[in-house]
Parts: sequence; C-alpha cells; structure tokens
Amino acid sequence: MKKKIEHGALLQHNGTITCLEFYGTAHLLSGAEDGLICIWNTKRWECLKSIKAHKGHVTSLSIHPSGKLALSVGTDKTLRTWNLVEGRSAFIKNLKQNAHIIKWSPDGERYVTVTTNKVDIYKLDTASITGTITTEKRISSLRFITDSILAIAGDDEIIRFYSCDSQKCLCEFKAHENRIKDIYSFEREGQHVIVTASSDGYIKMWNLDLNKVKDVPSLLCEVNTKARLTCLAVWLDQASEMKENSDKAATSSQANEYEKSSIVRKNKVRCTDKSDKTAKKKRETTPEKQKLEAPLQKKKRNSSS
Repeated sequence: MKKKIEHGALLQHNGTITCLEFYGTAHLLSGAEDGLICIWNTKRWECLKSIKAHKGHVTSLSIHPSGKLALSVGTDKTLRTWNLVEGRSAFIKNLKQNAHIIKWSPDGERYVTVTTNKVDIYKLDTASITGTITTEKRISSLRFITDSILAIAGDDEIIRFYSCDSQKCLCEFKAHENRIKDIYSFEREGQHVIVTASSDGYIKMWNLDLNKVKDVPSLLCEVNTKARLTCLAVWLDQASEMKENSDKAATSSQANEYEKSSIVRKNKVRCTDKSDKTAKKKRETTPEKQKLEAPLQKKKRNSSS
C-alpha cells in the first residue's frame, strides 16, 4: 500500500469473485460465482486449495478467529462449515432463504447470517438460532463492535447498534444523507473507531465510547470522494502500530530502569548514613574507653615492678 505496487492476481476462479477475507497476513480466502472457495498464499499468490463449496454462487464467507474453521453461504440456500485444517466440509445446514452475509463474532462463540432484512444469531456449540433481529430496510452491511454488540446498516442513512443477547436496539443515529453501503471498525490506542461508506460519496470516521454505547458516536473526520461508493476496505499501518508499541515499551523500560536506579541510590545513601553513624559512635566511645583503660594499665605496671 505504501509503494502502490501490484503484488499479484487471483486467476483460479471462472466467475466473478463475490467475497474475500484475509486470515493474518499469510492467507486469503476467496469465494466466487463459480461456487468455489479458494485458499491463497499471499506471498506468492499461489492457490493452495480449491473447494467446490456451493452448487450456486458463494455470496459470503467468514473465517473463525482460530483459523481452523470457515463458514460460507450461497445461492443454493445452504450454510456450510469448513474444516480448514483438512480442507473439507464439516457441516451443512439448509436455510429457508438465500443468505447474503455471514459473520463470526470476535470471540468465535457465535455467528450471524443475514437474509434480506433479518439477522439470525447462532450459537457455535449448538449451531442453533438464539435470536433474530429484524429491520425495516434490507441490510447491506453489519459489523461486530464487541462480542455481543452489532452495528447494522441498511438501505437507508441510519446506523443501529443491537444487543445480540436481548436483540434490542441500543442506539441509532443518522450517519449519511444516502444509503450506507459498508461499515468497518477497529481499535487503536484505546479508541474505538467506526468507518462508514455511503452512496452519497462520503467516507466518515466515528469515535465510539463503549462505556456509553447508548450515546451517539462523535464524528472524527469525513472525506467526500465524489464517487458512488459500493464497498469499503480499511488498511491499518501495522508498522506504525508496532513502532508505537515498541516506543511505549522502551519508555516503560526506561521508567523501570530509572525506578531501579533510584532504589539503588536510596539504599546506598542509607548504607552510607548507617556507616557514618557507626563511625561517629566509635569516635565518641573511644575516649571514654581510653579513660577507663589508663588506670588499669598503670596498676599493672606498678604490680609488675
């Protein structure tokens, strides 16, 4: 991204690619209209494995935080679980309608599917629906803000935060002048940021206080691209983040060293004070001892003579 150099191309698919998701920096999963899911090595852009995932199009996929499982939905009305370690299907669930979005929660304990204007929330250990969220308009994008809070955007200008536990709307606010096409969220330096893209051409960044999730997020900045936006991808400069973390670690280390040296200096001062007091005490007691010892020595000399 810094040098703006093209790294490679994905040439395995025979149809339009419909979804992409990275796992770490070494692997990428792609789904397409040919029904295939491909696993790519991002260093050589080599296809490691190609899986015939769905009879129709692959509409969405999501990788478990562990990297061992993946979920996909397609136009064949199925939700499929994939064992990425062995590269095979692990579970197939039939759906009543075609789902167009699927997402894992950050902790991997639940996942959601989106069908038109309905969000079904599943629990991993039972693979059963624990709740459903229904909106007025078709849902175009959603994002887990925390393990239990969803940000949902649809074919309007409103963003809504929902609780996965109660399925209740916690907050809603007007983010754009036209329909919102995509949402992204990230956390840096303790600040939780939401990024939104809309058909009105604006990309906006919002600051969300997770302790006050019912309050409307504050607008950090915005840019007018003067284009009709359809999707959004956010690049986080990992090198800068690592440098920030290393600088913090160095500062912390310096503080610890300073604290240790201060303790050593204090101990040295205490030892010096103690030795000075001992020496002073010796100096004070020596004349007294000499006075007592003098008559005894004189008496010894007289008796010997």
